[in-house]
Amino acid sequence: MPAAFSGWCLGHLLLLLLLLCTSLSGGTLADAAMTTQDSSQAQVNFVTKTQVGHESSGPNASIQELKPGGKENLHSVPEHEIVLIGTSLEKKISLPSPTKVDLTCKLDDHSHLKNPQVTWKKGSETISHTSKTEKSWTIQVTVSDSSQLGSYTCILKAEKEISATFHLQVPKLEGKEKPVITYARDTAVMVCTAEYNPKAWTWYLANGTELVRVLRADKFQIKRPSPNVNRLEILKLTKEDNGVYWCEAIFELGSNQIKFELKVLSFGAPLKTFIAIVAEVAILFTTIVLYEVYSKRKEKGSKKECDQTKQLKSGDSTETQK
Repeated sequence: MPAAFSGWCLGHLLLLLLLLCTSLSGGTLADAAMTTQDSSQAQVNFVTKTQVGHESSGPNASIQELKPGGKENLHSVPEHEIVLIGTSLEKKISLPSPTKVDLTCKLDDHSHLKNPQVTWKKGSETISHTSKTEKSWTIQVTVSDSSQLGSYTCILKAEKEISATFHLQVPKLEGKEKPVITYARDTAVMVCTAEYNPKAWTWYLANGTELVRVLRADKFQIKRPSPNVNRLEILKLTKEDNGVYWCEAIFELGSNQIKFELKVLSFGAPLKTFIAIVAEVAILFTTIVLYEVYSKRKEKGSKKECDQTKQLKSGDSTETQK
């Protein structure tokens, strides 16, 4: 009983002290309870944040992870440069899609061309400089369609004239330059490769002055091992498959083509070649044998004539002695 009474008194004493503190700070009992709860929650949050951020270095590690990228995300205009020493130079630039390019012609540090008069031209059209320094001159070309492709020339005039020419063009294609030679009933393979990935590929067969698109699935198979490689397979070849085939790659700024020539041989063609070689060898061998026989006969004839001459001479000398 005394212990219970003392506990009750202690509880009421703590409650009175809490009320006294609250009244001195101008709050209420509810505010005091909320303050106690917020304090506890703050301690919990502090512990949680400390545990989460323990793996990162520094107090602001999570904020740094959310920061956007800096200059890496900014698009830069590609620059192409020709350095001139004393002669005119050219450079080819492949453009698969609309873009902006900076073209710069620059004098080498050891160039003897002093204070040249510089003019930029596209065809007969004169273009003003975008920027220049003491030894370099730059224009920026916006290529939005195929009409902006072509040759851009930087002409430098002083005691002599030199130039730097940039050829802006659709990406070129590569393929086998020599004719594709194979045999009937076999499969012919033609591989077309582009510098950049085209939007689409098309194969054509030349029919006189016209190009006929290759479509028959039972005869032609078109495969793409990679985006910039296209492969045409012609199945079950016949003599009618002889001809010229065109590979076309289509880009945003235009298209480019490359030619393949196909020659289909019959199985008798190698035999004909072999027979022709054997015939040539036989003719050569016969010629050699005949020449040897003729040489031996001629040699025997010459020897016989020589012997007869000796006999005649010996007979004449005998008669003279008599």
